[in-house]
Amino acid sequence: MTMRTIEATATVADDGTLTVRVPSDMPPGQLRVLLVIDARPDDEGTDFLADLPVIHVASWPADLSMRREEMYDDSGR
Repeated sequence: MTMRTIEATATVADDGTLTVRVPSDMPPGQLRVLLVIDARPDDEGTDFLADLPVIHVASWPADLSMRREEMYDDSGR
């Protein structure tokens, strides 16, 4: 069997038992799995980019030059 990535919602019981439903085409028996616990499972749909800092600028300077010759030295780097 090839490796697959399945995203699912799991339920953890008071005794620590984890229950997850997998697609019906998964073969029965023991499988090797990797478990990643999302620290914020109730935040589904949250825009994680909103946590990044934002730098507000009015506009590019009128005399800004983006010419290659002015950005790099003679070797072109």
